[in-house]
Amino acid sequence: MTRVTLDASRRNIPIELVPRDKVNSLEEAAEALGIKPAHLLKSLVIKKSDDTFVFALIPGGRKLDWAKLRGEIGVNKLSLPDADIAWDVTHYESGTITPFGSHTVLPVFIDASVFEEPVPEHIGLGSGDRGHGLLVRPQDLVTGFDATIADISASI
Repeated sequence: MTRVTLDASRRNIPIELVPRDKVNSLEEAAEALGIKPAHLLKSLVIKKSDDTFVFALIPGGRKLDWAKLRGEIGVNKLSLPDADIAWDVTHYESGTITPFGSHTVLPVFIDASVFEEPVPEHIGLGSGDRGHGLLVRPQDLVTGFDATIADISASI
């Protein structure tokens, strides 16, 4: 078992790892998973001013709204750490980051737009490696990680 599958099992979250060739864009990654780009979430590692971190999961085609996330967390300063810091926190390379099996367990914030009707049956995430994508039911992700659903994105 990989860190991802082991963590999913421990959290009682059914996931599907989908083998895929190398992809060069969010659109290609979504197509490889058989989902719309808006249903593929970017897993962002966000650094708080106290040097702790959170995950912000943002759908493809949207961007993180820093002010909204600051308000949700209740802090004045957030930043996107360098790739080497994200590696230290998750032990995943940029482009493969996922909350599943992260080296450091972090609070998870999922953008509320994921749950706008019609809610997709599955959403995609990074899988920890470039040769796979990950599919999960949105509500299972929320329940398994005790994630916070919040309006934290804006249109691009």
